[in-house]
This record gives sequence, C-alpha cells and structure tokens, in this order.
Amino acid sequence: MHRPLLAIALAFSIAASAAPPPAPSHPITDVMHGVSVADPYRNLENPKDPETQAWLKAAGDDAAATLARIEGRDAITQRIEALAHSAGDSVRQVTRMPGNRIYYMKRKVGQNQPKLMMRIGEQGAEKLLVDTEPLTKTTGVPHAINYFAPSWDGKTMAYGMSAGGSEDASLYLLDIASGKAIGEPIPRVWSPPHWRADSRAITYNQTRALPPGTPDTETYLDTTVFLLTLGEPASKARPIFGPLVDPDMKLARLDVAEVMFAPGGHYMIARTTDTTVPEGKLFVAPAASPADKRVAWRQISAFDDKITAVELRGDMLYLRTYAGAPRGRLLALPLAELAKLGSTREPALTRAVEVVPEPTSGVLKDFVLGREAIFAEVQEGFNTRVRRYGRGTPPQGIDVAKSRAGSTFAVADPAHAYADAWLITSAWTEPSRVLAAAADGKVRDTRLRDSARPAGMPELEVSEVLVPSHDGVKVPLAIIHRKGLALDGSNPTLLDGYGAYGISSEAFFDPRSIAWLERGGVLAYANVRGSGAFGDAWHRAGFKATKPNTWKDGIACARYLIDQRYASPKTLGIWGTSAGGIFVGRAVTQAPDLFAAAIFDVGIMDAVRAEESANGITNISEFGTAKDPAEFAALLEMSTYHQIKDGTTYPAVMLIHGLNDPRVDVWHSAKTAARLMSATSSGKPILLRLDSQAGHGMGSTAQQGYSKLADIYSFLLWQFGKLPATATPKP
Repeated sequence: MHRPLLAIALAFSIAASAAPPPAPSHPITDVMHGVSVADPYRNLENPKDPETQAWLKAAGDDAAATLARIEGRDAITQRIEALAHSAGDSVRQVTRMPGNRIYYMKRKVGQNQPKLMMRIGEQGAEKLLVDTEPLTKTTGVPHAINYFAPSWDGKTMAYGMSAGGSEDASLYLLDIASGKAIGEPIPRVWSPPHWRADSRAITYNQTRALPPGTPDTETYLDTTVFLLTLGEPASKARPIFGPLVDPDMKLARLDVAEVMFAPGGHYMIARTTDTTVPEGKLFVAPAASPADKRVAWRQISAFDDKITAVELRGDMLYLRTYAGAPRGRLLALPLAELAKLGSTREPALTRAVEVVPEPTSGVLKDFVLGREAIFAEVQEGFNTRVRRYGRGTPPQGIDVAKSRAGSTFAVADPAHAYADAWLITSAWTEPSRVLAAAADGKVRDTRLRDSARPAGMPELEVSEVLVPSHDGVKVPLAIIHRKGLALDGSNPTLLDGYGAYGISSEAFFDPRSIAWLERGGVLAYANVRGSGAFGDAWHRAGFKATKPNTWKDGIACARYLIDQRYASPKTLGIWGTSAGGIFVGRAVTQAPDLFAAAIFDVGIMDAVRAEESANGITNISEFGTAKDPAEFAALLEMSTYHQIKDGTTYPAVMLIHGLNDPRVDVWHSAKTAARLMSATSSGKPILLRLDSQAGHGMGSTAQQGYSKLADIYSFLLWQFGKLPATATPKP
C-alpha cells in the first residue's frame, strides 16, 4: 500500500542534448540533536516547482541522449527481447480454488502486460478474465493488475488496477460468467480484499481522500476496512475496523488492516501492519457481527509477538512467529478456546500449540495450508524448499519434491481444498515450472507454465560461497558465469545486493540475463546482513544502528570478486534497488576505488529525510526516525546523500527512477544525482535516467523492462571499456 508521487508530464526524448546545467541549489542546514546537517538540494523535493521540473527534464534528456550514444545498445535491447520471447509465456500468481478452478496472471510472448486468466482443471480451456491493454491503448498510459481475489463460490472476481506504475489501485468487481462489471470501481484500495465465507460480501482497506495541500505523511494514516455487500454501491459499505472506527480500541494511526474469513468458520480476523514490516497486531470477532452494532473485536497478539504470516482454516488460526524461535515456527490457535478466557488477562496466545517446530537448519519463511497437511517453505542458502507436515511426518517435515533441484514455492490454496501441493520451481539455470506433488512423493509437471531454455543459451556455472566480512562474519555470495570463463580479472562483473526487511536473494532464472552472461559477464548476488539469510538475527545485524554491516558486507564481497580474479576495479559494477539503495550507495561512497560503475535503482538515498514522505513514514520501523537521537545518528550514517564528499573520484553512476514511484520518491535520486555531479572529481558520467510512465517497477510493461535492463548493461559495459560511445546519438 503506497501513494504515488504526483505525476510530472515530462517527455524525456533521446534527442541530442548538452550536459544538464548544475542543479538549482537553495541550501538549508538543519541542526538535529546538536549536529549541523547540510542539505544543498532540499529544493528538489518539490516536484511542482518549475525550476525543479526544468532541471529534471534537462537531466533526463541528457541521460537518454548519453545512453543513445553507446554503440551496441540497440543490439543488446533486441537480444534481451529475443531471449525473453524464446523462453516462452510467463505465468505467475497461480491460485487454486475449489472445483478445480485455477487462476493466474499470464503474459504471452510479445505481450506487454500480464492478463488475468482462469481454467477449470489442468487441461481445461483457458478463459480470459481481465485484459488491461485496451485501456492502455485508449489512455496512452500503461495499466496493470495489482492483485486479484476470486470468491469462494467461483462466481465473482475482485481485482485491483492502477496506471503508470503508480500502484494507486482501484478495486473492481467482475461477474465471471457474463464478464460484466459489478458496480463502480472503488478508489484508493491498495491491497487485496477478502471474501466473506458466503461469497456475498467483501472486505477492503481504503485510504482517506485527502484534500489538496495535505502532507504526504498523512497518506497511510487512519485507513479503514469496509464491509461491502455484493451488488450494493460503495457508499453503502460498512466501516468495521480502523483507528477512526472505534477510538476505544486505541489503534495506532498507522495500523493498516485487513479483515479475513474462512469457509466454514465462525470468526473473522483483523490483521494490522504498518504496510512495510509484516509484524503487527491480530484481533478476532464473530463473523456474524450485528450490522447495527460496533464490532466487538478482541486483541489476541501485539507487535512483540513477532507474527509475520497468518492463515485461517475454519475456526483454527495458524501463525508464523519468530518469538523465541529466530528461524521461525508455526502455531495453531483454536479460536473457540478464546471464549473460555472470558475477561481474564491470560494472553490469547497461551492457548496456541506448536504444529511446526523451528527448523534445525534453514529459516521457516512462510506456509500454505492444504486439506490434510501444512506445506512450509524453508530457506537454506539461496534456495527454499517446500516441506510437508502432517500425520506421521518427522519433526523437520518431508521435502515434497526432493528430486527437483533449486527452490520450490507452494502455490496458494486459500480454501485448503487439495491434498496435494502445487509448486513453483526456481533455479539459477533452469526456467520455472508449475509442479504437482502428491502425498506419496510422486511429482509431475502440470504444463501450466511451459517455459524453455532460450535458444543459444550457454552452459552456466554457479558457485555459492561464504565470504568473510570486515568482522570475520561469513556472508553468502552466489556467482554465475559462462562455463569455462577465464578468471583473469577482465570479466564484466555485476554485484547485486539488498539487505533489508529480512528479505533474502534466492536462486532465480531470468532469461534476459543471458545477454550479459553470453558476453563473458559475471553476475553475483550477496545476502548481506539486513536480509533474512540466517533468520531474525541476520536481519537485526543490518538494522538501524547495525546497518553499516549491510554495505560493509557488500564491500567484502566486492573485494572477494576482485581477489578471486572474476573482476578488477576497472570491470566491477554494483547494483542496488529500493532499500538496496543503502547497500549500493554506501558501498560506493565508502569504497569508491573498488568500482568502475554503479546502478542506484529507485533507491533510498536520503535516509535522514525519508520519513517526511508518504511511504517513508512506514519505514521507520525498519530504519529508524530522525526524531530519536540514537536513530538519527544511524540514519545519517546510512544516508548516501549526506556521505558524498567533494573532490572524490567516484565511479560512473546511473540513477534510475520512475516519476510515479509511490514507495521511494523521485527526489531521492534527484538530490543524490545533483550532489554527485557537483562532488565527483573522476570526470565519469552521473546519469539520472527517468521514466514518466513508471513507478517502483510494479506495473511496468515488458518493453519498459527490456529498455531498462539494456540501459543498465550498456552503461556498465561502456564504463568497463567493453563498448564504445559515439560523439552524437544515433537518429
């Protein structure tokens, strides 16, 4: 759930342009907790200011023109597109519902956006439910499906759609049999809704309609969950949960909630988060609450209970928690037992029982409930495996697809209707498949996703190593390259990292990356601290005051790649996206001599000011607040923008941002680009690549993806001396 930056109507052409003028600077110095904090480009935070708009346009035009001068860029774009096409259709978000109904998003070869599809049975005829392309053609703005939720009875589909990568979705209801819309779209519904057990009503969380001039930080505060009966207008929806619904509950203004049900169940569950971290609060109430009375919610958990995933089956609530189990475990809470507690102060979770223990190795990340078993996803290293837990299984479960290499992920079965498990596979060198794993251990390919290895794909070699960091702690690093590649330090090498929220890099196959690997390129993925590679402790070791471990781990991995002769400082690049902006930005500002080029992709670059934005306020739980003296010091240290030093020989940097980004405002990249342009003494380019029809990556078209990746590869190869650039761009 995120709010878009106001769209700026800028046309970033590829026409030749002079280098952009210096960014306008109206310096401000804040004194924070006794520390003077200079901010020379605070003015760039205002997207409505004509001066800011003019400079963004000039910088964007310069980046486009510079990239157009790189010889071979067009060929790389064409190769990336050909590789993507040769890998076959893309299928994702597979969901199984009762009656052998299968729903999924599918993008066929040559199409720009995925479409919402369904079929009955594996061999059933494919039916198109929602296609955004007609609306895209009519408006000239790309539209995307953000989420979907089929009703339990299979008659109705709820889905969200947004424009221009904004993620600001409206909720639509569709009668599946007729293909006709039900009612009008409901605006400002950012997250998936939930169906009541009778399929006659739906709950959804809606942000407030804010008047012009309201601070962005108000965007996600005081949201409300509504209950809407199918067929009634949204004006008749009943508010049932939220800070403004029942002040006596004393909810935080940032308690953003969802309310869920289960077939055959007598209760509904409200779950809150701050939209960024999964931990939050849980509440329970009778599903058949009287319409003329306020819902009698009872709180059953708080943030400190460290619950990160929940699922309701009948009157049993299943919980994934890392409280007392840093690698995670699953509990089951019989909701009927809560009535026995009455008004006592006994915590509700004391009635929960452990159903899946903490793994002895690996991290229990998530789970899916089947009809007869629990399918838990356990990550070890760069791979996740689905393990079955049921009657007669050992404490560590049974790998349901032991014969298949790489990762397996459980397909959603919200109604818990099936005894077998469907799995999505993922591996470094093989296309993804959708498998069916029976209880007897037999595994077959459903053929729902019939991907292929791209034509001409070279044989690849993968190494997964542990790299000693600055303090001796060993960091997981995966390295992929063409088999037989000479390790002489001359290979174009790209190090990728993230390191936040406990999210880990895992084995995956992107056919487009062959365009890099077949040229002798090396790809390296680091699970630095701040990720969840080894559970909660690994996350907390790159969190707030310990955040420096995130980029120091990245620097250690960079040095390893150089020492092992994969690359040299002349052929090593580094890439970080979103929260990974801290990883890449601080690695570059602390050890600029290690890198020839860097990609700052929709990155958090000004950590001190981040909480002044709409989504920044939701990230306080991960990074801290500048209002707290200790956390301010940590934010200042992790803020790339504030760590840039004048006269430093920085590598070439390309900053990438969509103007409709709701998660990280474009001013993060704009301010950092301006500061780097004024500070660097290397003479290497600092480019600000902007897209007026993109956001944080969600909803981008296939063509936008091809173009962006081609620009990244071309820019790096140019800076590594592997591609030349002409004096003027091609017409």
